Amino acid sequence: MSTFPNDRRYTTDHEWAKAEDGCIIIGVTSFAVEQLGDITLVGIDVAPGDQLETGKAFGTIESVKTLSDLLAPLSGTLEEANSALEDSPELINDDCYDKGWMIKIKPADASDLDKLMDSAAYELHVKSSH
Repeated sequence: MSTFPNDRRYTTDHEWAKAEDGCIIIGVTSFAVEQLGDITLVGIDVAPGDQLETGKAFGTIESVKTLSDLLAPLSGTLEEANSALEDSPELINDDCYDKGWMIKIKPADASDLDKLMDSAAYELHVKSSH
């Protein structure tokens, strides 16, 4: 069963965003991982200093089932990408909320995080999309 930690916000595209030290850390949810199956490749198509725009792709995630775009939940500047995913994309399957994070951005407007769903709203979204 999927779990959705209360310390982050969620998108309809099954990504999470968590504020930490003035940055926003972004990854995919346990529900996304369940839907994707075994993750075989993560491609981050942006570099530190690049601008991300809400709803625009910043990379791709590939599994045994499908290839999906990763969409930025917020606009901002890329601070860091999780380089561990290049060699170990399975970190997302093992620990999507901690070791499997994807990118950290400096948000253009930190209040945009509040526009995303909280864990209860996201849980309802997941249940209603079945």
